[in-house]
Amino acid sequence: MGLEKLHPFDAGKWGKVINFLKEEKLIADDLIVQAREATDEDLLVVHTRRYLNKLKWSFVVATITEIPPVAFLPNFVVQRKVLKPLRTQTGGTIMAGKLAVDRGWAINVGGGFHHCSSDKGGGFCAYADITLAIKFLFERVQGVSKATIIDLDAHQGNGHERDFMDDHRVYIMDVYNRYIYPGDGFAKRAIKRKVELEWGTEDTEYLQKVHTHVEGALNELKPDIIVYNAGTDILDGDPLGGLAISPQGIVKRDEVVFKAARRRRIPILMVTSGGYQKRTARIIADSILNLHNLGLIDKELATSGAENPKVEQMIRDSAKDLTNLSLQ
Repeated sequence: MGLEKLHPFDAGKWGKVINFLKEEKLIADDLIVQAREATDEDLLVVHTRRYLNKLKWSFVVATITEIPPVAFLPNFVVQRKVLKPLRTQTGGTIMAGKLAVDRGWAINVGGGFHHCSSDKGGGFCAYADITLAIKFLFERVQGVSKATIIDLDAHQGNGHERDFMDDHRVYIMDVYNRYIYPGDGFAKRAIKRKVELEWGTEDTEYLQKVHTHVEGALNELKPDIIVYNAGTDILDGDPLGGLAISPQGIVKRDEVVFKAARRRRIPILMVTSGGYQKRTARIIADSILNLHNLGLIDKELATSGAENPKVEQMIRDSAKDLTNLSLQ
């Protein structure tokens, strides 16, 4: 509806990532698991009814998404044009959690709404997809009882921190610019491994800290699942992140996290979170290609469904399993 022109977020980012990966012949339509929109029943696993009812007011959604004109739109339009895409990305994160447990890794090209908690949205985040994915796994997938969140978006992930404040099953590592939104002192109490960065932090210092603390976090607790919030708003020139990481630095960062997870045979779910420049889509695609080329995401899953029907069926079955779980 043109509203994306009023917002720093590139609303076309996720589609561009998929198109770049198709151009590189890494994926084809028959190997993409289509996300299903999270239902009210799904959302109530974490969110309060009171909070979901608040989203029926357009001015509340306008405040959360920081797009003031949304306040003047009829709520049925807001539900369809603004919130349904976010619910679909949320459903994607929940599904990707199940797929990661089943096959060792999964990437939701979207999601990472880490400023939303059970009863409050903010910072462009209307649904708590990270919390939801972990709660779904804890409650409905056998053998998953511990999770580690590695949040490497430029901003503090105060939403999932508030949700898991007193939950000792969840270990949170958060690396962020100490001077920017949200500055949530209360939520910081939930962070087990906190790395606060200065303005303009560059590749060498950043990558050294990420490597040291990812290894430290995973040595401290071996989880059953890693949720990796891979924001690209750390990129040099990002209007909101305030850091100075190069495209190559972002690719290397993702490699560090996946290597640590795969070496320990811990399932990993990656979501793409923030990133407010047009070039971030290309960087995300390049990073996924790099993970593939290094064998960190299974090569056989990049073959066509016709050549590898077992793989395709495994993915379909996993998605179907998740749907059945959400209906139970």
